[in-house]
Amino acid sequence: MKKLIILALIGLVAQLIDGSLGMAYGLTSTSLLLAFGIAPAVASASVHFAEVVTTAASGASHIRFGNVDRKIIFRLIIPGSIGAFTGACFLSNLPGDAVKPYISFFLLFLGFFILYRFLFKKNNKPVDHEKAFSRKQLIPLGLVAGFLDATGGGGWGPVATPVLLAKNGTTTRKVIGSVDTSEFAVAVSATLGFLISLGWEQVNWMWVIALMAGGLIAAPIAAWLVRIIPSHILGVVVGGLIIVTNARTLLQSAGISGTALQSVYTVLVVVWLAAIFFSIRKNKKHSFSAGPQTESTNLH
Repeated sequence: MKKLIILALIGLVAQLIDGSLGMAYGLTSTSLLLAFGIAPAVASASVHFAEVVTTAASGASHIRFGNVDRKIIFRLIIPGSIGAFTGACFLSNLPGDAVKPYISFFLLFLGFFILYRFLFKKNNKPVDHEKAFSRKQLIPLGLVAGFLDATGGGGWGPVATPVLLAKNGTTTRKVIGSVDTSEFAVAVSATLGFLISLGWEQVNWMWVIALMAGGLIAAPIAAWLVRIIPSHILGVVVGGLIIVTNARTLLQSAGISGTALQSVYTVLVVVWLAAIFFSIRKNKKHSFSAGPQTESTNLH
């Protein structure tokens, strides 16, 4: 029972982060299951079963609060679903650990770019999403993000969110909401792939239910937060989360551990917190008490 309560709390925190920042549910939940000694394919399958429900709740909440761009969603779900189904079917034969450092390096670069854009770059031109995101851009993004999501137990948000945010002329809350909403189709496709390759008996349903319960509670809260938190703060938080998460992966891949790893990680977290404080001070006119964001108050 204690383990189930912990899993429910992890599901709650993971969905709160995922729904408000557009990433981390799968990565957080899968990391916990792997720590319990669960095989990667089984861990990823369990998380994706839970995500079928949590992403549905999260997507409905984001739609309710107006945090979505339907053009982005419709252009992501088909390639994302194909990538997720393929990744789930071939997970056991993929050298995921070998490619992880290269993906982390790319995401680290994007994290720094996003941090720079939301801290220093000023560009308040109106957004034309028809021009901002073409099918040629979103189809390969959906394929890669969906594939990595299924093979790594999480990756849709960490890949899709920073790439879309790095595109100049993007409304932060709509990127986060659109990525979260389209993840439902990705989770369903990955789940079908795991059912074909693993079967029902490999999934621990009590763990799945616990993760679902926590995620269902957090989904509407996260969608509400992403609507009221100013765009410049969301951008800095997302950028810092990408940097901190992927820097840890790269450092561990390089064989850095122990005190050295903790020291570097601590410095990164302190710099991240300082950047958030700087963003708040720099944009005093945008406060939490100002109410829901409008398109004109977002950094583009």
